[in-house]
Amino acid sequence: MELVTPTPRIVCFGECMIELSRTALGGKSWALGHAGDCYNVAAYLARLGCNASFMSAIGTDMFSNEMYEAWVSEGVGTEFVLRHPERTPGLYAIRVDSSGERSFSYWRDQSAARAFFECYGANAALAAASTARVLYLSGITLSLYTEQERDRIRAVATAVRANGGDVVLDTNYRPRGWPARVTARRAIEALASSVTMALPTLEDDAALFGDRDARACADRWLQLGVNEVAVKLGPKGSLVATASGHQMVSTEPRQAVDTTGAGDSFNAAYLAARLAGHAPMAAARIGNRLAGIVVGNRGAIIPRVVMPMALIPAEPNSA
Repeated sequence: MELVTPTPRIVCFGECMIELSRTALGGKSWALGHAGDCYNVAAYLARLGCNASFMSAIGTDMFSNEMYEAWVSEGVGTEFVLRHPERTPGLYAIRVDSSGERSFSYWRDQSAARAFFECYGANAALAAASTARVLYLSGITLSLYTEQERDRIRAVATAVRANGGDVVLDTNYRPRGWPARVTARRAIEALASSVTMALPTLEDDAALFGDRDARACADRWLQLGVNEVAVKLGPKGSLVATASGHQMVSTEPRQAVDTTGAGDSFNAAYLAARLAGHAPMAAARIGNRLAGIVVGNRGAIIPRVVMPMALIPAEPNSA
């Protein structure tokens, strides 16, 4: 008997890892957390009041169990979390320089998430995800799997869009995760026809597709059939684009402590605002605000005490 679960409103599919981060710049102590781009989005969506579930695989070991408990404590739905009997979570460590820019070291080649399609319940999880209101994916998610497995992800995305749902993609291009740049380009372009909302970072898409600026990046996505695009530009803010035009949304200057998770938090706030009825421009301003708070804290998932209680206004903003 395979897994049977209710359909969540939002499904974020990807990998969560054990995160090691310095407790202070130049310090010797490390803090242990749990993070990964699509999980980060799910966690921030849950904090913003959205019905978000995480789809992934973990092991049966102590670290997997602690990770699972952390997801539950965040209010993230775990109905699509599968268990692999032999594998464990991946691990990564963050190093941050004085300007808040980070670098990563990874130990994840044999993570349970990479074996998602081997796990009991995978077929049922994918079938249920096909009827979700929103499917959230990233280039990192695609990089975890074989071409045949990416075809199965694309089938889920195609079904979601055909059912009137949204498929949201952050390119999140990390060269070390792919055998070659051309492989990454082909995988993302193959998925593009199923994507309704693109939330790329210009730096990533410039490296992968050669986009010269944010407008070129947005136009390329619109030409691929995406309904709306929000191109993240770091401290400069974001560029929002739809068929009706382009608009720059600036952000307030911030002193960055750690930029880990900034883009993920923007994506979550942008998506939550759009689902609440806010227009793309207003959603981008909300996304910029949360990202600005996140870069002022260490780690991908910031403490709850520094999360604004009312980040998303109750009344939709059409501006």
